[in-house]
Amino acid sequence: MTFFRSLAGLVAALTVLASGASAQDYPSRPVTTVVPFAPGGAGDILSRMLSRHLEQRLGKPFLVENKPGGGGVTGVLATTKSAPDGHTLLMTPSGPMAVNPALMKEVAYDPVADLMPLALVAGTPFMLVVNPALPIHSLADLIKYAKERGGPLPFAMVGPGTPHHLFAEMLKAMTGIEITYVPYRGSQPAITDVMAGHVPVMFCDLGPAGPQIAAGKVRALGSSTMSRLAAFPDVPSLHEAGARGFDAASWQMMVAPAKTPRPVIDKLHAELKAILALPEIKEGIAKNGMVPMPDNSVEGLQTFVKSEIARWGKVVRDAGIAGSQ
Repeated sequence: MTFFRSLAGLVAALTVLASGASAQDYPSRPVTTVVPFAPGGAGDILSRMLSRHLEQRLGKPFLVENKPGGGGVTGVLATTKSAPDGHTLLMTPSGPMAVNPALMKEVAYDPVADLMPLALVAGTPFMLVVNPALPIHSLADLIKYAKERGGPLPFAMVGPGTPHHLFAEMLKAMTGIEITYVPYRGSQPAITDVMAGHVPVMFCDLGPAGPQIAAGKVRALGSSTMSRLAAFPDVPSLHEAGARGFDAASWQMMVAPAKTPRPVIDKLHAELKAILALPEIKEGIAKNGMVPMPDNSVEGLQTFVKSEIARWGKVVRDAGIAGSQ
């Protein structure tokens, strides 16, 4: 028994040494950050911002590879099936992490068991906006308008299970208004039709919505976040406007395969925490219509992901779209 105890101790010691070496030597080659959507979106922009600083700090190239498809599933699977050594990372929005488990009939990955959070990079707040020609200047006006019009209120949205859709479902549940959806391929064509009066209202992410609000081409009724947005201090939050407790934002998170050595996870977490604190990164996040997210430990991020899966799973089920994709 003494021999086996000694052997077990030796194996454990070698494992610790190997893990330490992997962190000390990491990265040993170029690192790829997978973005599970097409170029130009929030995840793509953030990945390229962070990659420049990671290259400078860690001395190896950090490359961004877009792998769109399947509502983010293609990119997630490319990451979970990669070697868990920190050389393949994933910048994922909340959809693949927190919505897909309830929305999809079958999900070929477990966001909790298969992925390890590194950093909650940024949040994407949404604005509830209407065509400015409508006699709607507040959330109360919208509720009155919806209930008096004699039929469901058309909302522009960008696919089932997107924030545009789920935030509208939350509003519907809180206010009792009836909604019908007009689908679009993206936020930009959707808000273009709101400006033109083809559809009256939508939840739109701040990147496309901000310039149109500032130009008076759409009217903002409220932000989706609990607090007012710094960029639009005169626009109340929906919570303030009467939808008490309304608090929602899409988010972007950097993750790694779950079996990545913990010293490598800790190293990346520390580097990303330092980079996200830089003024130029904060400015870049704000410039692209996003907001910083609270700093948290790796364990705190794991708890956050679990809570978001539970939260959005309920919204998906209440909307009657569970297992619909």
